[in-house]
Amino acid sequence: MPRQVVLLRGINVGGHNRVGMAPLRDLLTGLGHEHVRTLLQSGNVVLTSKATGTELERSLELAIAGELGVEPRIVVRTVDELAAVVQRDPFGDVADQPKLYQVSFLSEPLAPAVARELEAADVAPERVAVHGREIYAWHPGGVQRSPLVKLLADKRLGVAATARNWNTVTKLLELARAD
Repeated sequence: MPRQVVLLRGINVGGHNRVGMAPLRDLLTGLGHEHVRTLLQSGNVVLTSKATGTELERSLELAIAGELGVEPRIVVRTVDELAAVVQRDPFGDVADQPKLYQVSFLSEPLAPAVARELEAADVAPERVAVHGREIYAWHPGGVQRSPLVKLLADKRLGVAATARNWNTVTKLLELARAD
């Protein structure tokens, strides 16, 4: 069975959509997924499952809503897909603070016009790069006051997105490869 990285969007943020990691692990294990592990409290799960991609995303969204009472959007990547994200690292030469370097994982690729508009945005010194179903964003001045963050909203992008900082991305890959 393939190893999957499951990213829940919008849980445990500012006291909203509270989901305990132990109940989440129990739920996922009860659904028949194996080697279920979580990272941090922000909806990062690594598991082994027969289901993949969209099928896994939708089944987990339904189960979490039904059992835990929250309705997070879920994005799934295989271990190989996550490894490719880390290997690609378009800003590794300038992103010297991993917590300010983010990857937005998208539910599907951006429309070409949206991707072009995003990459052409004048947000210097911030930088952005679109690659398939990921958007890499370097926020040297911080995320809170970032003009680029405003451009990365779901409504603007036209697809669901969930962001993780570079520390979390690399730790998830380590966790996924550990089992």
